[in-house]
Amino acid sequence: MNATDKPYRFHAFEVSLFSAKVRPALRYKQLYYEEVRADISEILKLTGLAFIPIVLTPEGDVWQDTSEILDRLEARHPNPPLYPETPLQRMVCALVEIYSDEFAVTPAMHTRWGTEDSERNTRARFGAMMGSAKAGHRAADQMVKGRYAVGATPEAGPAIEEHLTDLLAALSTHFDSHDFLLGERMSLADCALMGPVFGHFFTDIASRTMLHETALPVIRWIEYCNVPTTDSQGQWFRADGMPESLFDVLKVMGRDAVPAILSAIRAVEEHADEHGGAGVVPPRQVGLAVSDLRGTKLTRVAQTYSLWMLQRVHDCYVALSDGDRGRVDDALVGSGWEPLLAYRPRHRVEKKDFALVFEGESNRSD
Repeated sequence: MNATDKPYRFHAFEVSLFSAKVRPALRYKQLYYEEVRADISEILKLTGLAFIPIVLTPEGDVWQDTSEILDRLEARHPNPPLYPETPLQRMVCALVEIYSDEFAVTPAMHTRWGTEDSERNTRARFGAMMGSAKAGHRAADQMVKGRYAVGATPEAGPAIEEHLTDLLAALSTHFDSHDFLLGERMSLADCALMGPVFGHFFTDIASRTMLHETALPVIRWIEYCNVPTTDSQGQWFRADGMPESLFDVLKVMGRDAVPAILSAIRAVEEHADEHGGAGVVPPRQVGLAVSDLRGTKLTRVAQTYSLWMLQRVHDCYVALSDGDRGRVDDALVGSGWEPLLAYRPRHRVEKKDFALVFEGESNRSD
């Protein structure tokens, strides 16, 4: 165990997508931690944001963003590792993370709020979780509004369900032969994907039935991630490898997620062209982003945070040597991720405390 004098305190909810991203990492790294039911009023006092989860370190520091939480856990407790050092597998982690955080919220909100049975079940769980039916309904009402903000509309429902069916099929084929995404050891990619798959698809009543009926290998993977017997795990794929089954997973993700993510990025950058500037704090939402999902118009609110997530991928990619970048490009041909890797953002944002602010001058060439 990675022992500390005091425990990490993990403020989370069982039904929270982003809580499900962090929880496996805490267990995998064998940390001394306590999970507590998130107190939104306390989180607001600590961060100014009503977002979960947060982690309080043994020293009393507050970590709020899940990507940064995992980065900091890896830096403090590098063994056992979650982040591969080889170029292709490092990029796979980055791509699965941006898919899970920036696109998978759409099918996740569809499975939770897209049917009367799912909504009724979730409202009851929210009430139990928050200790009050009234508080549960109030929180659920906000989430129902959020459903439309991420494009999980009734009109888009059939296309979203096609995507989810194909994703679970590809994952099932992969997990039929491998315990985790990158082989026989858990990685950042598994933590990221656990967010939507466990946090929503497995805990939401309709999609849970779908998993039991069509995707048992995915359920096994969920169990391995939630109870990671770290010492008995094997290794990531040798020689920075990626089997065809993993490529097929990435292909489902890239085909459907990249148009939506880039549409949001373009909306954020257009806003920044007019209203950006060094030190400017942008609004969290900057209009609508429209893209195509399997022949259906997908309309989502453009989130400024999407630009920060794209930077994580972009910075990882451009840091590669020319030779490594070429090998990554060759491995991802036909995956659907090529437009995202080729995109060069004109603007950058950085974190100051818990807020995003624009960095320096833009990279506009016009």
